[in-house]
Amino acid sequence: MSSSRVPPAASRLLALEFPQSLATYDEYAAAQRTVDFLSDREFPVQNCMIVGTDLKQVERITGRLTYPKVAAAGAVSGVWLGLFVGLIFTFFVDNEILPMLLSTVLLAVAFSVVWAVLGYAATGGRRDFSSVSSVVATRYEVLVEHKHADRARQLLAELPGATPNPFA
Repeated sequence: MSSSRVPPAASRLLALEFPQSLATYDEYAAAQRTVDFLSDREFPVQNCMIVGTDLKQVERITGRLTYPKVAAAGAVSGVWLGLFVGLIFTFFVDNEILPMLLSTVLLAVAFSVVWAVLGYAATGGRRDFSSVSSVVATRYEVLVEHKHADRARQLLAELPGATPNPFA
């Protein structure tokens, strides 16, 4: 049994009736330029779709993790958490706001540092680096509903440097 991440109402918005390939590009900007070009010529672009294909996950390693770095990140997170909670508390007190705010920040920093260090220790050294990751497409295909495909190809032929998909 497979599950879809797209709700049924949204999947209807993402569907075209008998889509045909108009053009394929290596960069999203080129596919976007094609749709913009069609829009400028008053083509009904609501009948188009840009589809990223050949997906791959890219993870960029940003640094090495150590206990001091993890503790420092926990402390920074704790400052923000403490400020947020402390500012909310200030709505409910009339006096002594600064000591209450400072104590809230200090407690949040202590909690966040302990929590971050315990979480890092629980990995057992299996992931001693920080990173950012993203799923990216390597190709972008512009699709158009079949009833508008011929007109879209005619217009695309006017776009300098465009190469309509010859197999569509």
